[in-house]
Amino acid sequence: MNTELPPVAPEVVAAAVEQLTSRLRKKLDAAIETYTTLPVTTDGSVRRVRCGEDAEVTLVPGPSGAVTDAAQAQCSCLLAPRCLHRTAVLGAAPVAEADAVAEASDQPSEAGAEAAEPDLSARESGTPDGSALESGTPDTDVAAGAPTGPTAAQVAAAAGLWAAAAAVLAAGVPGAGAVPQAEVLRAAHTARLAGLHRAEAAALRVVRALRAARARHDGHRLADLVDGLRELLLTSGLLAASEPDPALVGTARRSYRPGGSLKVHGVCREPVISATGYGGVVTHVLAEDGRWFSVSDVKPGGPARARGAAIATVALGSGSLDHAQLSRGGLLISGATLSPDGRLGAGKGVRATPVTGLSWTSGPLARLFARPLAQAAAARLARGDDAERAEPQAGELIGCDVVVVGAAEDHLFARELTPDGADSEGLLIRLVPANNHPELAHAANFRKLASRPGLRLRVVGRLDPDRAATLRPLAVGPVPDGTATLLLPPEWAGHADLGYDRLEGAHFPAAGDLPPVEGRTTLAPDPVAEAPLWRLRRLVEVAVSGGRRAAAEPARDGARASGAVALRRSGFRTAADLADALAAEADRRGRDVFGRTQQADPDAYARVWLSAAVYLSGTERALVEATWQPSATA
Repeated sequence: MNTELPPVAPEVVAAAVEQLTSRLRKKLDAAIETYTTLPVTTDGSVRRVRCGEDAEVTLVPGPSGAVTDAAQAQCSCLLAPRCLHRTAVLGAAPVAEADAVAEASDQPSEAGAEAAEPDLSARESGTPDGSALESGTPDTDVAAGAPTGPTAAQVAAAAGLWAAAAAVLAAGVPGAGAVPQAEVLRAAHTARLAGLHRAEAAALRVVRALRAARARHDGHRLADLVDGLRELLLTSGLLAASEPDPALVGTARRSYRPGGSLKVHGVCREPVISATGYGGVVTHVLAEDGRWFSVSDVKPGGPARARGAAIATVALGSGSLDHAQLSRGGLLISGATLSPDGRLGAGKGVRATPVTGLSWTSGPLARLFARPLAQAAAARLARGDDAERAEPQAGELIGCDVVVVGAAEDHLFARELTPDGADSEGLLIRLVPANNHPELAHAANFRKLASRPGLRLRVVGRLDPDRAATLRPLAVGPVPDGTATLLLPPEWAGHADLGYDRLEGAHFPAAGDLPPVEGRTTLAPDPVAEAPLWRLRRLVEVAVSGGRRAAAEPARDGARASGAVALRRSGFRTAADLADALAAEADRRGRDVFGRTQQADPDAYARVWLSAAVYLSGTERALVEATWQPSATA
């Protein structure tokens, strides 16, 4: 993927691949790999890529910054638009976000917010109107007030997504090139037209993760691809079976609705640098009643834009406040518009007046630190992590007071400060940088914090649902009693945003003023990493990274029996049964009447893999939840 290119809508890529001849499709993956490294010429918003002596591809993104129409991508060669040059450049570009595909700006207009309200009201009240049914909203039993399931169009779209995802799973990363990816993108476009927002988002995440895996990007995690495929297959499979749960349909992120009057207080800023070429900032704010909201400024641009957006003007109301000021101030908003994931809209009817901010020791911000960490983590984990995986900057943050007790590699060990002062008895957790990108300040700040054991901190961060007792801090401040804690300048208003503000020596107390660390300074072994479940996890991941053939190897070399025995001996009998079933189904081959091998059934294989992946995810989540209890780290 070339992040210098503008994002491209899924249907534009899918249509371009579909137009190619079978001969050109065979060359597409190699062409994409080549064109990803070609220089990009920038002329305003226009991007040009020279693909040889006689061909130049020109991309002209729309107002959203993305290429959302086939006419916005042109090639100068004689075969255009059915040429390899144009399709390969489109395939080398990032996949556009759903908001850009809908030709919506990052902030909705007042008319757009008002237009979205009737549909939302119909969904919430359970009364189907004509516009809701035509747009693919699930039908509803008016008499009973209960949803009856997805519409016929949604069932068909979900079945298409299932088939495309099952084909990708069977092929594995090596076989899931541009053509299978285009099938997923085409199915994602159909899902969007049918109103299947959750399934569409999962499909786009799968394509992005596939591209990162095939290109061996530094930030790629196989676990992300496994999670994406599990979510896509589970959601599309249930919808294709007419499961009535409305949560499976999801809600468009930009379906804003009126929110009345709000008074919000800034908590912190979070830089955003995505693998799809987007960059910017999200400022998290807290309302008087404890509800979390955010104000975002994320657009194509990458690391440079993430740095610049830190002090960019907030596109909300009068526009007299920047993100740095908002994170340490507040807003009194009238006519607010809210998205389902808590974003504050900036329509023409929105009026916002800056107000004096609160410190982390007063009002609703102080209540953020009043609940014990174990309770806050348990409540957050109980809600699930679907929203966070769909949108990394979504979700509530967690606040706590801790003392730094040690460090290892890139993370810190910290113990929760208890109200009774028995700090050696508090919950021991791991603090990990929210983003290790070298353009951001997270890593440098963590090195400074790691060198000062005994330092007491007030922390605001995001819980990591995949690691044992792990918090990813976004901001830190001094503890209220002022003992052995940070000494921040007045202009920082009591906290440092770890992605932007750089901690220096003057911000720390003298080494002699830090008390000695008591109690344990390292966590117990990670139960997720140490549990025998790694045998099932490895098989589930190998099935994705290597495809069906790789998953069948344990059934052929005899390793399946030994792995199943180890799982059963450890008490994971269900895991052993699922590992057996997955390996056996991967190796299943039918034959026709002439004895020739038939193509394996991808649906049956996908169902068995999905069963193993869902079991693995649920069991590992239970193990993570257990590590947030004080007895688990004592």
